[in-house]
Amino acid sequence: MSAETDRHGLVYPFESPPPAGQVLEVADGVVWIRMPLPFALDHINLWGIRDGDGWTIVDTGVQTPETVAAWQSLLRGPFGGAPVTRVVVTHMHPDHVGMAGWLTRRYGCRLWMTRLEYLTCRVLVADTGREAPPDGVDFYRRAGWDADALETYRTRFGGFGRHVYQLPDSYRRLVDGDVLRIGDHDWRVIVGMGHSPEHACLACDALGLLISGDQVLPRISSNVSVFPTEPDADPLGDWMESLEKVRDSVDDGVLVLPAHNAPFRGLHARLDALQRGHRVSLERLTRTLAEPKRVIDVFGALFARRIEGSSGLLGMATGEALAHLNHLRHRGLATAEPDEEGVLWYRAVDTGAAAGA
Repeated sequence: MSAETDRHGLVYPFESPPPAGQVLEVADGVVWIRMPLPFALDHINLWGIRDGDGWTIVDTGVQTPETVAAWQSLLRGPFGGAPVTRVVVTHMHPDHVGMAGWLTRRYGCRLWMTRLEYLTCRVLVADTGREAPPDGVDFYRRAGWDADALETYRTRFGGFGRHVYQLPDSYRRLVDGDVLRIGDHDWRVIVGMGHSPEHACLACDALGLLISGDQVLPRISSNVSVFPTEPDADPLGDWMESLEKVRDSVDDGVLVLPAHNAPFRGLHARLDALQRGHRVSLERLTRTLAEPKRVIDVFGALFARRIEGSSGLLGMATGEALAHLNHLRHRGLATAEPDEEGVLWYRAVDTGAAAGA
C-alpha cells in the first residue's frame, strides 16, 4: 500500500480497488467491495463490516447478472459462507439499493434505510412501465426541451425499477443521530439532503471512518437536481447545509469511504472544494442571467462538457441547472417568467438597483 496525494491535498492510501468478487480490508473488520455498473460511471464501492459471526453490508450495487455473479462469488469466497446480518442502504438510487431485496431475502435479514429514502424508492419502483405523466412532460417543456427530447423522455420514463430487485415490504428506519452497534464498534448516522431526500452516512469514531455514500465524493461532485415531482424545490440549499453538517459532525482526520472513486483522507478540504465549486457556478450563472435565458440556455455556464439535445445527459443537466436557478430564486437573486408558450425565462435581479429604488 502506497499513498497518493492529488493536487487538492487529498490523500489516497490504497493503490488500487479490489477486483470484482474480492475484498480489500481498509480497517479492522471493514472491507471494501467494488461492483461494476452498466453506466458511464462504471463502478460503485460497497462496504462490509464484520458483525459477530456475519457481515453487515452497506449499499448493494445495481441489479444486473454481473452483480449477482459477483455477489455469489463474494459470499462463497471472501465471506466464507458467513451470513449477512443486515443490509444498510445509504440512499435509494439503484446502484445503492438495487440488490438489497436479493440479499435480505437470501439471508432473512432486515433492510435498514431512512424513511424518505425507502418510501421514495417504493414510489419510483411503482412507476416502472408507467406512461410518462403530463406533469413531467410540462416540466421539461418549461425548461425549453424540444419535441425530440420530450419524446425521448416519454420513451425512457418508468425505467427506475428495472435495476432494482423487489424491495422487502418492511424495513428498519434509520434516523439522524442514531448509533448502530455493528460488531465491536458504534457507528453514528448522519443524514444529509440535496443529492437524495434523506441520505444516511455512517461514522465510526473509534475506527476513524466515514462511509459517505454519495454525500461526499473525492473526484466528482454528486448530482444535485430538481425533479418534476417538486419543481420549486431548493436541493442545492439543502446540499450546502448538509456539507456544513458533515464538517461539524466528523473529524477531518477520518478515512472517507465514498461510493465512487477511492477512499481518501482530507475530508474538510474536499468539503471546501465542493462548496467553492457551487459558489463559482452560481456566480457564473448570475452573470449569464443578465439577459433572459431558458434552462437549456445556461448549460454552458455550469458544465464543462457539451449537453446534446436529446442525450441521456440532458435530464441530469436540466435537473442540476434548475437546482442552481431555484437556489437563486429562493434567495431573491433571480426571477422566472413564462412566455406565451409556457417556457420559463430566467433573469438575474439587479439587487443594487432594487436597494436604491
